[in-house]
Amino acid sequence: MGLWLAERIWSPLLPKMMAPTGLIYTIVDDSHFCYAGFSEEDIFGYYVTECEGSTLSLFPINKKLRYAIPFRSPEEILDILRLYATDPGNLAVTYADDGEKFGFWPGTHRWVYGEKWLEKFILALEENGEWVRLLTFSEYLEKFPPQGRAYLPPASYDEMMEWALPSLSAIAFEDLLEELKREGRYEKYRPYLRGGIWENFLVKYPEANQLHKKMLRVSQKVHRAMQSRFISTKEFPPPPALQALWRGQDSCAYWHGLFGGLHLNYLRHATYQNLIGAERLAEVLEKGGGKYLQYEIMDFDKDLQPEILVSSPDLGVILKPGYGGAVLELDYRPKRFNLTNVLARRPEAYHRKLKKNQANVPGESPPPRTPEMEEALLYDWYNRYSFLDHFLGDGTTLDQFRRCQYPEVGDFVNQPYTLEEIEEFDGPGVLSVLLRRKGGLWGREGTLPIETRKRFTFYRNQARMEVGYEITHQGASETRLWFGVELNLTLLSGKDSTRHFLFPGLMVEDRRLCSMGAIPGVEHIRLRDESAGFELSLDLSPQGQLWRFPLETVSQSESGLQKTYQGTVLLLHWPFSLKPTEKKMLGINLFLQGTRPAG
Repeated sequence: MGLWLAERIWSPLLPKMMAPTGLIYTIVDDSHFCYAGFSEEDIFGYYVTECEGSTLSLFPINKKLRYAIPFRSPEEILDILRLYATDPGNLAVTYADDGEKFGFWPGTHRWVYGEKWLEKFILALEENGEWVRLLTFSEYLEKFPPQGRAYLPPASYDEMMEWALPSLSAIAFEDLLEELKREGRYEKYRPYLRGGIWENFLVKYPEANQLHKKMLRVSQKVHRAMQSRFISTKEFPPPPALQALWRGQDSCAYWHGLFGGLHLNYLRHATYQNLIGAERLAEVLEKGGGKYLQYEIMDFDKDLQPEILVSSPDLGVILKPGYGGAVLELDYRPKRFNLTNVLARRPEAYHRKLKKNQANVPGESPPPRTPEMEEALLYDWYNRYSFLDHFLGDGTTLDQFRRCQYPEVGDFVNQPYTLEEIEEFDGPGVLSVLLRRKGGLWGREGTLPIETRKRFTFYRNQARMEVGYEITHQGASETRLWFGVELNLTLLSGKDSTRHFLFPGLMVEDRRLCSMGAIPGVEHIRLRDESAGFELSLDLSPQGQLWRFPLETVSQSESGLQKTYQGTVLLLHWPFSLKPTEKKMLGINLFLQGTRPAG
């Protein structure tokens, strides 16, 4: 019995993990063997590897075949196979690849089926059956011994390891490969040319790390809950919580390369949906169906800094004191919806292709060099969490803030807050979390000391979160402040008419979530999802000003570069003056409730 590794991502620890399950083989790329120092003529059949005494057989996928099937003619593929044919007929060449190349990739459906490539290929194999023998992995394992022993480094296929590099390193690596190819030295040095490792995606994209750590925590909760009820993981059909967890472990949303992956909000949403559902089912197993309100302080994202996790049947919230005292995650659990599931705008190595008007994919037309696409190449200097605290400089405009090229005069946005206290009021079922930062504002006369206290209040019987601010001026003279609270929220689509804004009491013509604009005075904001059947309400005290605009990234896909809606940025802001020791009180009340679905 064998296993297909997602994206052929290999870790030397896998034999120890796989052997106890009864798995005896897996499939990796021949590149993995190249990185271990194997010569091309030795990479065939299968090899045995081990970790602390646990053994596993490894079949190397032939890269020539992987690149040729189904893109080359059957005759050309047979020519490749002839390179490996031997008189004894004992040499095995492995082919395995993703099924989307047989109809899903652009142009492949017409080629594979319309022009009958698949039919011709199968016929060619049958006609050459006297020297081309097709065996399953198990059949080959039974007939032939391993070619030898191999210990492989952490690896994936070449492109994946290149994508895992930080953007600037990826550009330098691309340039190096092109230089070596031009000089005819690429094949000589190929075994020593490798990018990063898959785990670097968790560094490159904090959102991927957050999703990954969510998955690990939910896995622990599901297995703990099943053990508490003496439910076996081998039951068939598997328990619903375990099924949801497995669906949330699909690899597609955790990384980004040629394909949208992490950049595609609906992939992240589907993963979060299943993880939130699995987590809720695990809590029902442990706690039953009653109401509760609980919190836990733990290093959720594994950065050695504590986060505060608050949960009830209706709401799941993760607070990150170490990064602006922000909301890292906001889940409306009845709909299994993470409303803060957005992606920050970051430079990607392929963005220079848009600027240079280069092609994305071999055989594809160059991406259109349009002002709209180039205008979308904006980058953020901080992570797009929610309830981030800004002190804006004089003259800041909406467009400057949208571009993330504005004067930020405070040191609060991405700086640590201190956890002052957590209070529980069991009677009404209330939980209060107080965070504080003693920061400052930069000015011509030096740093002006400002203290910001931020209190989050949660309720057992409601999907409600109140956020109260107390801003204290600790300088020596009266000063003018411009304070803003940033929220980054998503309902998945910016243009879908069933997902939109409501501004009670105000006449706002464009209520799409992708709309951009400023409202000088607002007290109530609604984000409604008619298709999913719920609404998020924001009530401000006192009345404030609102800037809104879509958060969009430019990513590449099989068909070229595309602009992807990630969410909507809301900046709630208040200009005011404070005298020495004077305080300013502000409040934002967030409430989630179900609505009747459209239709």
